[in-house]
Amino acid sequence: MADLAYSEGDWASADGLTLRYRDYPGAASRPPILCIPGLTRNARDFEPLAQAFAGEWRVICPDLRGRGQSDYAKDPASYTPASYVADIAALLDQAGIDRVVAIGTSLGGIIAMLLAVQAPERIAAAVLNDIGPAIEPAGIARIREYVGQGRSFPTWMHAARALRDQAGAAHPDFAIADWLRLAKRWMVVGGGGRIVFDYDMKIAEPFQQADTTEPADMWPAFRALAGRPVLAIRGELSDILSASTLSRMKREMPGMETLVVPRTGHAPTLEEPSAQAAIARLLAQVA
Repeated sequence: MADLAYSEGDWASADGLTLRYRDYPGAASRPPILCIPGLTRNARDFEPLAQAFAGEWRVICPDLRGRGQSDYAKDPASYTPASYVADIAALLDQAGIDRVVAIGTSLGGIIAMLLAVQAPERIAAAVLNDIGPAIEPAGIARIREYVGQGRSFPTWMHAARALRDQAGAAHPDFAIADWLRLAKRWMVVGGGGRIVFDYDMKIAEPFQQADTTEPADMWPAFRALAGRPVLAIRGELSDILSASTLSRMKREMPGMETLVVPRTGHAPTLEEPSAQAAIARLLAQVA
């Protein structure tokens, strides 16, 4: 399938950064889909969703501060969920968008939940991709091992093999062509001609320093999504969202749809047919 055309927009953060987003056109009569990426990801991570739903739906894919084409923060201490939520609210304000269908992967799902606390009227529906109110310590420990390491690679094939070595347990059925595709989403050619991850390595600083012994209670933020269509997706092999947490989420929000993607860890790519079918069912409920 040919790549869909999109425009690029920018907006200003409260602390003076210029942040960028992709804007895939769609029906103006519906709230846009807002795709919020994970910790080390960028707008390109949602190309499969745009391919599936743009045209019928406007799809907006921002680069969070310090990722992709957005400015790197002047102060690395601003790489926190509170700053990201403020940035996303500023995007909606500056773009004149009242309501969105928020689709968040990992950190992006945390941002969606926190936005629902701050401005519940802005969330028309939500998809939480392999994230919930409780995060497994083993998954946090694994991410801390690689985030901010600043590795570089001489070729795209070297980069793809390194990704496979790092994340192969999460996608055991992926071929090297799949890892190459992900490398080109998550990495970029750096100034020295080597392949590098497409984010500011300093995003790791607040993440590494965060106290995980007494994590914040995110259950009230999850409950803030109640009363609207919600879909929670879990990778069967996830070390971030446990089966027991997903079960509790379902108990606390009985109307929520859940999906477990087999033989997949953190996080499903949202290319999976079952994930796209579940998102289509959610979108069909959005007024």
